[in-house]
Amino acid sequence: MKTENQSSMSEFLLLGLSFSLEREVLFFTLFLGMYLTTVLGNLLIILLIRLDSRLHTPMYFFLSHLAFSDISLSSVTIPKMLMNMQTQQQSIPYVGCISQMCFFLVFACLDNFLLAAMAYDRYVAICHPLRYTTVMRQELCVSLVAGSWLFCCAHALLHTILLVQLSFCVDNTIPHFYCDLIALLKMSCSDISINEMVIFTEGGMLFFLPLSSILGSYIRIGSTVLRVPSTKRLFKVFSTCGSHLFVVSLYYGTLAGVYFFSSPRSSNDKDIIASVMYAVVTPMLNPFIYSLRNRDIKQALLIFVNRTKFFK
Repeated sequence: MKTENQSSMSEFLLLGLSFSLEREVLFFTLFLGMYLTTVLGNLLIILLIRLDSRLHTPMYFFLSHLAFSDISLSSVTIPKMLMNMQTQQQSIPYVGCISQMCFFLVFACLDNFLLAAMAYDRYVAICHPLRYTTVMRQELCVSLVAGSWLFCCAHALLHTILLVQLSFCVDNTIPHFYCDLIALLKMSCSDISINEMVIFTEGGMLFFLPLSSILGSYIRIGSTVLRVPSTKRLFKVFSTCGSHLFVVSLYYGTLAGVYFFSSPRSSNDKDIIASVMYAVVTPMLNPFIYSLRNRDIKQALLIFVNRTKFFK
């Protein structure tokens, strides 16, 4: 098969999601609504946390960064997909495709670490309440977020550097709605064994370390709460943890299905569905599950609405 080196590859074609012409308008409206809900919902969370001094706590500090990461994760892929659906122009420049993949890896990785930081915060608050202010200092919170950004940028840069060394087949069609790493590897005519090894080692480490921290935190929370004979506290804690674990299961389950249980020679259908779940659905659900069910956020929203009415 003829190959074309990345230096002469000018663009890729994104096939996107397979819809009939009659349903394309429906799905365009659906994805546009989901994207706007994601952006507006997470922006509202960031705004409320900034404006209300009662929300200047470690948990909401991590939550504001998670909201920003979710906005960025969706914005890397969804606007381009919507534009392609609207204009029927499926091309994306080579540099744009590589950049999209790189930024997607950054924000997907950042979500992992922020979810772990939030789980650790809840562990300290529930299991060691008297030491909470001592342990969760501002310096520690800033260090956790800064370290997450550093590791995730290095993670994305590593995969990007390895990818641009590959040669691609003449057929530049990507059977996906964005430039996904696995989809690009499937198109390569070069030896991708190093790329696969890095995905399963370095990528696996950045996947399982936050997941282990999350599960460990919630197991300790569960064991601590079960020692306390309070039905009200049991219901409150397990309700909160259940919501968190639902998002964690959805996010990590689909992420694992795409990057660890998918062969580069396998079908793309399941990969695309899983990608939609963690790139579109999960960022949209996070404001509702982590915040809008929260009493503090509701109170901050009520105060914000009343202030807006007053200034009118």
